[in-house]
Amino acid sequence: MTKAAREMRAFREAIEALDLDAAEALLAPDVVFTSPVVFKPYAGKAITAAILRAVSEVFEDFRYVREINDAQGRDHALVFTARVGDREIQGCDFIHVDENGLIDEFTVMVRPLSAAQALAAAMGARFDRIAEDARARSV
Repeated sequence: MTKAAREMRAFREAIEALDLDAAEALLAPDVVFTSPVVFKPYAGKAITAAILRAVSEVFEDFRYVREINDAQGRDHALVFTARVGDREIQGCDFIHVDENGLIDEFTVMVRPLSAAQALAAAMGARFDRIAEDARARSV
């Protein structure tokens, strides 16, 4: 197993265990997070970690159901299911790791539209707290 594959396994296990400190440790300082519901990507470890923490509060019954990796071990797709309120959501985390095995690109896509809208509303309601958490982490 490559170093990148080991790091991805560690990330998946951290997320599934809600060990968000361990997940944050696997983010590159310059990670770029692309949200399924916001046009502009978020750049940086602090904001990405804050978003992950908020999502962990929004998603219920979250679980990864499939993992797809490229032959070099640097590109990964983690397919998941969860609930947002009364909406079942299916999604995929598209993750790229850098030469050090740290996550430098993190893109999330979700379906169906009604679940994406519920996710957008729930995350939007937390945005001020997310921004405050990111500021605190970047100090």
